[in-house]
Amino acid sequence: MRQRSLTALALATTLAVTGSACTVERHWGGGSNSAGNGGKAKVGLVTKTDTNPYFVELRAAAKAAAAANGADFSALAGQFDGDNDGQVRAIENLMQQGANTILITPSSSTGVLDAIDRARKAGVLVIALDTATEPASAVDATFATDNFEAGRQQGAYVKAVLGGQDPRLFMVDGTAGSTVDTQRHGGFLKGIGLADSAPEIKGKTPANGDQSIAQQGMENLLQRTTDINAVYTMNEPMGRGAYAALQARGLVDRIVMGSIDGGCEGVKNVKAGQYAATVMQFPKKMAEQGVLAAVEYSKTGKKPNGFINTGSVVITDKPVSGVDSQNTAWGLQNCWGTK
Repeated sequence: MRQRSLTALALATTLAVTGSACTVERHWGGGSNSAGNGGKAKVGLVTKTDTNPYFVELRAAAKAAAAANGADFSALAGQFDGDNDGQVRAIENLMQQGANTILITPSSSTGVLDAIDRARKAGVLVIALDTATEPASAVDATFATDNFEAGRQQGAYVKAVLGGQDPRLFMVDGTAGSTVDTQRHGGFLKGIGLADSAPEIKGKTPANGDQSIAQQGMENLLQRTTDINAVYTMNEPMGRGAYAALQARGLVDRIVMGSIDGGCEGVKNVKAGQYAATVMQFPKKMAEQGVLAAVEYSKTGKKPNGFINTGSVVITDKPVSGVDSQNTAWGLQNCWGTK
């Protein structure tokens, strides 16, 4: 009996840790997943993590939009970027709570497809935010930045600043194989006018979105050569890491570096001259539009469909001909995160 009791206690403890590890906040209990009958929207949000400022902003915007529109709201998250199992558990948890809409920023564009399929078959509206699934038809709709276009904007800006100079480029990428990384990388090359195998690319390093990994990766690249004039960074934390390595070598004044995100800290980085430009995206718009779609679905059963581009804007205090942009004053008024 004592052995069975200890086993049961251990199992209960494991389940409690597993469930709580990815819980951000929960505002409602179980119930029906039915929608389209004029009832209340029950919106569940699953983000990649609960600590990245971008996803913190997205969650806060979704929570506020739900409150403003009379919807119940619950938020869960993976424990780390790439935690597919945690996101699968979150989807199942939300279904048990009675969610009739699930908004998700998938850590992997393919890693949660089975769970999404089960949710949709149960009548749940599933909308991807920020990151598309592969295939896109795995969800009902996607509200996100066109990441290829955001990369293209960064590449076009760097090319314009270089003028007639041939680029000598380092690329600081994100998580290898991820959809966002692939799209931004390809878009940048389109904008700057290079093939992925071009000799003008002097080195590449993956940094998984992390500032310290990006700094170390850039330091390693600079051991090969310092004869560069351009740097691509997949997001702003990696831009800060790359800048620290370049600054230590005294190279920042001769290099054009761009990034993507549009966080308030990133806009301040541009203003301070750490990198020449960033491409702003709008997580608040993604979250708000997702919640409004959930409310409409609960009332009428109408579903959104396809890819809805929430836009991107180049932010720089050094505008160039042929590239639309806004300055950092505008950026600080429209950025996400702590102003």
